[in-house]
Amino acid sequence: MSITRPTSFDEITYPINERPAKGELQEVAPGVYWLAMPMSGSLAFINLYLLEDHDGWWIVDTGLSNAQTTQVWEDVFTNAIGGRPVLGVICTHMHPDHIGQAKHITDRFRCPLYMTQGEYFQARAFANGGGNSQSGWIGEKFYVQAGMPKDYLEQLAKMWASRSSEGMSMPTMVQGYERLQDGQILRIGETDWQIVVGSGHSPEHACLYSSALKVLISGDQILPIITSNVSVHPTEPNANPLKNWMESHDHFLEVIPEDTFVLPAHNLPFFGVKPRLRDLINHHEDRMLAIEEACVEPQIAKDLLPVLFARKLDSRQMMMALGEAIAHVHLLMHRNRLQRVASDDGVFRYRSVDPTLSRRAHPFDHEAPDDQPAYV
Repeated sequence: MSITRPTSFDEITYPINERPAKGELQEVAPGVYWLAMPMSGSLAFINLYLLEDHDGWWIVDTGLSNAQTTQVWEDVFTNAIGGRPVLGVICTHMHPDHIGQAKHITDRFRCPLYMTQGEYFQARAFANGGGNSQSGWIGEKFYVQAGMPKDYLEQLAKMWASRSSEGMSMPTMVQGYERLQDGQILRIGETDWQIVVGSGHSPEHACLYSSALKVLISGDQILPIITSNVSVHPTEPNANPLKNWMESHDHFLEVIPEDTFVLPAHNLPFFGVKPRLRDLINHHEDRMLAIEEACVEPQIAKDLLPVLFARKLDSRQMMMALGEAIAHVHLLMHRNRLQRVASDDGVFRYRSVDPTLSRRAHPFDHEAPDDQPAYV
């Protein structure tokens, strides 16, 4: 299919109006095919991509680890790829909707898995239970510091048990991999794909950029509508992922040309990468200023949630929302705009300390809070 490129790239535009039907491949650039894989929850689909090589195919991201996704892949292997093998699987990052079928596909075709080192080994740790700090004293301490009751961990355990059948738990990982690094070139067919690594949503998120095709496979690093979840977790309670996220956006603004066609993991493919990156940066700057204004009187993380989100949240939404709120306050602490104090009850309280706040504040002119935290 021929994609009509806009004459201006000052705003986000969508050259394709709807996703392909289940199990069908849609060519979106020479040798680049889009597969919309069904998934549970409000997102409904994840976008996966197949890259055509001389002797077979490469797969970028794999979908959830559940029977429905496995069956769609089997239909694709039987009907859509012309009997040629899969030569390699590339996973942009370690979240279950991206790596869920990696072992199934690499075992089926005896082909390698390609990931960055940080993503692969964090996936291995979580898959083997080493990253499960949603229980035990580490998780309890983290959520108490955020202002949550001690039985909150029990709520989380019930939530995760109910979602395991949907494929949202971490799958068994492939026992070996090929390492991707920033700036590396993969030659697939006649196309060179440069690895561009971002961070914040996950440790070392790999995107694939082709200057010849003017195409970026962006995973969850750049989405046209959703603002990907950027959270602090009990596994690294003093992390600063929002700092990494903002710096990654600055990096992508520098290295990705404005006329690039972006193939995201969610929503529709789009033009307008630079305005979207600026929107994402401005969004988080606005959220941080609103938090500063709220913290003129000391606040706990839980009480900052209405600043960020409009609706009442269930257990999983609350977990993600707390992670996002803490990510914002950690970057503000890094910028010396918030101070954190541990109270006798073990709860952290945050207070605004930047003397320029009164000049910068505009409490009645912020973006409306998001409805709920994003699930990606």
